Amino acid sequence: MRGKRRAGSSVLGWVGVAWLAPIGLLLAYLPSPVGLWLGRRIGDLAWVFLRGRRAVALQNLVRAFGSQHAAPEIHRIGRGSFEHLGMDFIEACVFFFRPPSVLLSRVEIRGAAHLEAAAAHGRGILLLTAHYGNWELLGASHALTPFALSVVMRPLDHPLLDRVVARFRERSGVELITKRRGLRDVLEALRRGRMVGILLDQNASRGQGVFAPFFGVPASTSKSLAVISLRTGAPVIPVFIRRQPDGRHRVEIEPAVPPPPDGDVVVYTASFNHAIEAAIRQAPEQWFWLHRRWKTRPEEAPA
Repeated sequence: MRGKRRAGSSVLGWVGVAWLAPIGLLLAYLPSPVGLWLGRRIGDLAWVFLRGRRAVALQNLVRAFGSQHAAPEIHRIGRGSFEHLGMDFIEACVFFFRPPSVLLSRVEIRGAAHLEAAAAHGRGILLLTAHYGNWELLGASHALTPFALSVVMRPLDHPLLDRVVARFRERSGVELITKRRGLRDVLEALRRGRMVGILLDQNASRGQGVFAPFFGVPASTSKSLAVISLRTGAPVIPVFIRRQPDGRHRVEIEPAVPPPPDGDVVVYTASFNHAIEAAIRQAPEQWFWLHRRWKTRPEEAPA
């Protein structure tokens, strides 16, 4: 029965792709202003109908900004985050069905000298980033630099969708590292002098994370980036992409995060959270508020 169920899901998945492919192709060739307008309207519909995700986003926003913003502003940021994801969806169609140069021509990179300084250490480069801006386009943007990129990713639960997303990412030459083989493959990539991107803004299980402040609230954060950097000496460079008002994108590369003198993993991880939080505060509607970032709580704290 389980095998039949899987086969049925696979067939339904392919049927879904067969329906979505021509729609995605159509969306990919819309004029950019029209496509982005439509993306925002898709986000508005998701805001109305995905009530569970809307509740998670609002709960996260209250936790992060409740003492700074009134309810109308919280709702504005929440709805804006859904609209931003709608625009990301339209741009994903553009990137998937058209040459990568179509979107990459709209990307500006600032701070490339920090990558060059990090590469001079000869230990590879660890990139700290988040589900912020059009993060998939951020991965593709490595093609505008002289450095090769590997990205640590968790396979998606739906096998077909996972293959589609992997195809999307590999179009720009990104090397994918799955979390199952993460440490070994990350160390190998660093030995080859590659950049290794790690998105560090999602909830970590109690066994894999340490609690570090994020918007003033303890958040279980993967300790892997700090451990790998301290073990290898590879510098950690914060890199974020931000959508601009004119529809273009700006990649901002920051100086390396200095490791603590005593090698404290918690302190190092807290500095990563601080870098992510600082980026989010510049355009909070561009972060993925739909994720239950504070799901894992300290044992003495209420759920």
